[in-house]
Amino acid sequence: MNAAIRPGPETPPQANSRSPELSVVVPTFNERDNVTVLYRRLEASLAGIAWEVVFVDDNSPDGTWDVVRALAQRDSRVRCVRRIGRRGLSGACIEGILASSSPYAAVIDADLQHDETQLPKMLSLLASGQADLVVGSRYIEGYKSEGFNKQRAGASALATEVAKKMLRVEIADPMSGFFMVRRDRFEELAPKLSVHGFKILLDLVATAHGSLRAVEIPYTFGERQHGESKLDSMVALDFIGLVLAKLSNDIVSLRFILFAMVGGIGLVVHLTTLFIGLELIKVPFAEAQAAGAIVAMTSNFILNNFLTYRDQRLKGFALLSGLIMFYVVCSVGLLANVGVAFSVYDQEPIWWLAGAAGALMGVVWNYAMSGLFVWRKK
Repeated sequence: MNAAIRPGPETPPQANSRSPELSVVVPTFNERDNVTVLYRRLEASLAGIAWEVVFVDDNSPDGTWDVVRALAQRDSRVRCVRRIGRRGLSGACIEGILASSSPYAAVIDADLQHDETQLPKMLSLLASGQADLVVGSRYIEGYKSEGFNKQRAGASALATEVAKKMLRVEIADPMSGFFMVRRDRFEELAPKLSVHGFKILLDLVATAHGSLRAVEIPYTFGERQHGESKLDSMVALDFIGLVLAKLSNDIVSLRFILFAMVGGIGLVVHLTTLFIGLELIKVPFAEAQAAGAIVAMTSNFILNNFLTYRDQRLKGFALLSGLIMFYVVCSVGLLANVGVAFSVYDQEPIWWLAGAAGALMGVVWNYAMSGLFVWRKK
C-alpha cells in the first residue's frame, strides 16, 4: 500500500552559482539614492570575481531596505539585513560579516566615498596569503581626497594619534572605514568586539593585539553624493569610551564606560544645582539637595537615552515611563551607594575610599538595573 517515495530530479545549478569568494558588507542608513549606484560600481569593479554584497540597514526611514530588496529580487548576489531597534555602524558591520558566506569580507560605506576599484587588489593580497587584513589608508603615499573637509580630517588625525599611542596600534589609519579581512580571523575576534560605536576597524586591530598581519593601500576618497553621514556629534565620546574599554582589556564594556561618564556629568549638574539653591535662591539644604538629585537624574536620563542607549532610544510615552523608572532605579542606587560607603567607612575610616566605593556601587547598580528595566530590549 505504501509506495516508495522517490526523490525528484535535482534542480540544475544556475550558470553563475559558484560560491562567492568575496562578501562586501555595506552598512546603510538613509542611503536609498546610493545603493543602486554602488551595486553597479561593484558589478563593474568585481567582474570575473565571485562576489556577494550584504547591505545591513538600520531600518532607514527613507526605505533604503526596500531598494535593496528590489535589487535582490533581480540579482541573488544582493542580500539585505534589515535591523529593527538597533543602531550603530560597528554592530552593523559585525552582523553583516558574520552573515556572509565568503572566506573574505570587505567593509565599505554606501556614500560612494570609498574606492571600490581597489577591492580586487585587496582581495589578491588576502588570497595570496600576504595579509590577514588590508586597509584603505588615508595616511600613506598615494592617497587622494576629493571630499574630506579640513575639520573632519583634523579630528580624524587627532583620534588616530591618540589610538596609536594609547592602544599601541601600529597601522597608519586605524580610523579607516574601508578594509577587507579574512573571515576566519574575524570570527576569532568577533566575540570580543563592541557592537556599539563607529570605529570597527580600531576595535578589531586593538582586540587582535598585533596578531593580524596588516597591509595598507592608498585610495581616492570621493565626495558624498546623497544621504547623510552615519557619524554624529557623539562620535567623540564613543571613541573615548572605546579607547578606555580597550585599555581595561575589555573588563568593562563601552556602554558601561559611557554610562559612567554620563554619571560624572550628573555629579557636576547635581553640585551646580545645589550651589544655586543654597547660595542664590537661599532655600534650605534639604530642598536644595532634593532639587539637585532630581535635576541630576533627569539630565542623566536624557544623556543616556541620547548617547549610551541611542540604539534603544525611548520615544513618546515610553520616554516618560522610562524617566519614572529611571528615578526609581537611581533612588535604590543611592541607598546602595550610602550603604556600601558606611560599611567601608566602618572598616577603614578613610572618607575618600568610602565615598569612591559607594559611588562605584551606585553606578554598577544603576547600570545593571537600567539595562533591565529602563532600556530593556524588546
